[in-house]
Amino acid sequence: PYPGGCTIGKRPIDLHLRGLEQLGAVFEHQEHTLSGRAEVLHGAQVYLDFPSVGATENVLLAAALAEGTTVIHGAAMEPEIVELASFLRKMGASVQGDGTPVITVKGVEKLHAAEYIIPSDRIVAGTYLFGAVMTRGEIRLLHVPLSHLGKLPELLEQMGAVVEAEEDWIYVRMDRQCRCIPYMVTAPFPGFPTDLQSVLLAALSTASGMSFIEEKIFEARFQIVEELRKMGASISSEDSFALIDGDARLHGARVEAKELRGGAALIMAALAAEGETCISGMEYVCRGYENINEDLKNLGIML
Repeated sequence: PYPGGCTIGKRPIDLHLRGLEQLGAVFEHQEHTLSGRAEVLHGAQVYLDFPSVGATENVLLAAALAEGTTVIHGAAMEPEIVELASFLRKMGASVQGDGTPVITVKGVEKLHAAEYIIPSDRIVAGTYLFGAVMTRGEIRLLHVPLSHLGKLPELLEQMGAVVEAEEDWIYVRMDRQCRCIPYMVTAPFPGFPTDLQSVLLAALSTASGMSFIEEKIFEARFQIVEELRKMGASISSEDSFALIDGDARLHGARVEAKELRGGAALIMAALAAEGETCISGMEYVCRGYENINEDLKNLGIML
């Protein structure tokens, strides 16, 4: 079947298919299904029109065992790509250039078993860090590769937080009202991630002054706006822009998570709100957070 996922905008898979086709795969489109086959995969020069994480991963995986050399131009540079390449190298793959726009993969005949520790999720980490900022609390996250967070620590400092960090941990304390962010735009890594845009939006609704967010990755990322308004936020949005008039005193309400990241942002907003909040649609959130309820309980939150 064709892939699904959260309804956050158009999610075409043409880059995935085109990249794999250049390696020798053949796809057939039916009304509700997509079928693919390959007699043999061979190296190729693959050009991605957009640095898609998923497409980069798919081509990288296919190229690892393809005959010859594959060069991926316009590759995604996200930490997830670097981790996948590191994992493949441990299994015997030949990958160079991960973390840059050009990745070179020399196909090998076979891969072998390996042991690999998957690092903490940078989006989960960012969610909890913004939660600490919104609640004027403090949090220390362990085993979080600082390099995976990009410019997030600097953004938190810009919002008024005290930030301490080393290579694999980060500590954030907020003892004042958030400062506004005059302009923020989402972008591929190392830019600000679209997956943290919703929780930033929630945090800025409590900040002092006006903030402005431009969403450049997914066109339906502002579904959370209506729900935050139910909690007292003053936000106006149109197309790919959102204007946040801060200083909101959030209050509890019945709200609905309509997709994964927006749902997590509503939970963080509920922590900062007065009174009780009831959030439906938690099945979306559970897709992307291993055990968010237990994490929050460990932070002293009543659920």
